Amino acid sequence: MDDVNRQILALLVEDGRRSYDDIARRVSLSAPAVKRRIDRMRADGAIRGFSAVIDPEAFGWRTEALVELFYAPGTLLEQVAASLARHPQVVEAWSVTGDADAIARVRTGDNRDLERLIMELQQDGQVIRTRSQIIMSDLIAPRA
Repeated sequence: MDDVNRQILALLVEDGRRSYDDIARRVSLSAPAVKRRIDRMRADGAIRGFSAVIDPEAFGWRTEALVELFYAPGTLLEQVAASLARHPQVVEAWSVTGDADAIARVRTGDNRDLERLIMELQQDGQVIRTRSQIIMSDLIAPRA
């Protein structure tokens, strides 16, 4: 990863729809050279994909929370992932160190929907306890 690739990545993080021509002008390369570099970074896995950044409230998601999940002994990570994937309100999840076994970032319409989701997660008996923190405001936007 050289400095030019880092500049290209920074420009794409700022605006993923930026044209090859625009990037080329900013990094002093030709548009075909920029395309080759981006294609190579995609093939190498440095760029995993491109996505739209949405406003959750536009979809009616007014409550966002981090939910710590504590699972029954012997629960496999594959089971955890499959269980969480069944709930579209779960937008991200991680296995973690510490007291909890996993943490999920969830978006729901309101606090009642959050409570319903937590109860659904506990129904199969694998989740024995949860601890939630409702996100009040964004202090730093997600970074690449």
